[in-house]
Amino acid sequence: MINHWELTKSKILSLEDALALTKTLKNQGKKIVFTNGCFDVLHLGHVSYLAKAASLGDCLVVALNTDASVRALNKAPNRPIHDEDARRLVIASLSCVDGVILFDENTPLNAIETLLPDVLVKGADYDAKEVDKNSSRYIVGSDVVIKNGGEIATIEFVEGHSTTNILRK
Repeated sequence: MINHWELTKSKILSLEDALALTKTLKNQGKKIVFTNGCFDVLHLGHVSYLAKAASLGDCLVVALNTDASVRALNKAPNRPIHDEDARRLVIASLSCVDGVILFDENTPLNAIETLLPDVLVKGADYDAKEVDKNSSRYIVGSDVVIKNGGEIATIEFVEGHSTTNILRK
């Protein structure tokens, strides 16, 4: 019998553990997918996005902003709604997610440089072809991933499903 709670908790990784996992999988010819975000109030848009991202490879690693880095993004004075420990467990509980790490910096660049994913994914509000690092549509780490033979992908949003809209209700 599978202990789903233990399985969920086992997906919460340090960056070093994520590196060991991704190296092992890459040595087996597996494709590593990476995405990041706050994932503060999980909704249909998030679940759709993560499932589609996972479909682009064999292993999906999700980097979550820490509470401090969410606050630094100035999304709203009351954000994050859920703390980083709760958000990690909720994201790790999804079957399409293989690993969850935290990042405390403004961007996940360090995690991307460390893991060197095969596919870097963001929402369609970003532009996979944008090279101007000062553009709001630039995908942080895309240059690193491309330089190392990887690819960049964007995923369309599910209409009407966003954290901002949910919090307005």
